Amino acid sequence: MSAPVRRIAISTGGGDAPGLNAVIRAVLLSALGQGWECYGIRDGYNGLLMPERYPQGGMVLLTRERVRGIAHIGGTILGTSNRGDPLHYPVRQPDGTLAEVDRTDELIAGLAAHGIDALVSVGGDGSLLIANALHRKGVRVVSVPKTIDNDLDKTFTTFGFDTAVSFATECLDRLHSTAASHQRVIVVEVMGRYAGWIALHAGMAGGAHGILIPEIPFDIDKLASGLQMRDASGRPYSIIIVAEGARPAGGERALAAPAQAGRAERLGGIGERVAGAIQERSGKEVRLVVLGHLLRGGSPTAFDRLAALRFGAAAVRALAAGRSGVMVALAFPNVAYVALEDVAGRMKAVPLDCDTLQTARDLGICFGD
Repeated sequence: MSAPVRRIAISTGGGDAPGLNAVIRAVLLSALGQGWECYGIRDGYNGLLMPERYPQGGMVLLTRERVRGIAHIGGTILGTSNRGDPLHYPVRQPDGTLAEVDRTDELIAGLAAHGIDALVSVGGDGSLLIANALHRKGVRVVSVPKTIDNDLDKTFTTFGFDTAVSFATECLDRLHSTAASHQRVIVVEVMGRYAGWIALHAGMAGGAHGILIPEIPFDIDKLASGLQMRDASGRPYSIIIVAEGARPAGGERALAAPAQAGRAERLGGIGERVAGAIQERSGKEVRLVVLGHLLRGGSPTAFDRLAALRFGAAAVRALAAGRSGVMVALAFPNVAYVALEDVAGRMKAVPLDCDTLQTARDLGICFGD
């Protein structure tokens, strides 16, 4: 029989997303309801792996006062990091190069030293891989899916996605008027990594005329031809939304920075390429807008707030029921639990036969294919 839980820790890792603070609040209040103490780990796992950076301690005791009034605030009061993966921790070698080492045993020792009985890991694909590795080594852990990209498998959605789509849609709404006034083409690049969920949903909701996503390699000539047809029919402006991971057929993705020790490659720049190619082929005036990290910031929508609160409370319920090695998932109308080994390392791409994509085609939106 597993030892009783008396003290838990929560980690928020990877990129920030609206709703993280709501999860923290829900976990703390639910833990107090179980009679447990709850600690927050600073900056992903850096609070334990790099304690020298934190004179006041890399672990923060969470109290009602610390989480009061934070559910509507973006970001995370604990901080986060996408450079402190304990499975692939970057270490500077004597020759100045970076190498990756596995520091999970040190992390587990740090949890034990602080008397932590269980861990709530909040994050995306990288955090799921870390949580699964910790689970295999005996750590009692439950994961909460977080990413604006909505690319995690086995859950209907992740919190942060709705907020990102809502903001991107508002931006498209604003761009329509200026594009129409000047009869321009405006290309909007959005985040999403290797999945096109943000571009697809925001593009449809915001009335984009072209949507380029990673799942459908595009032909720039077909896209330009579609814009020329709009011109010929008396619609002399267009809005094109481009996912950062989109790529031309037979071509490569645009990179803002290559992969390096402890950090994955960073996508970016495809919007500029598309804008230049359209202007060259059409002769029209083209402008580029890169939303970038604007999609990560701001107050979470009501949907994301509610999802985050439900996820946090469900994570504590799972630990109270003796569960470990699971991720909380949204399966309407309830939450569900799925094994980490079934989701870690798997990506949810936009299905080419999904109704949303088919609806976009029915509406005449061009995907460049």
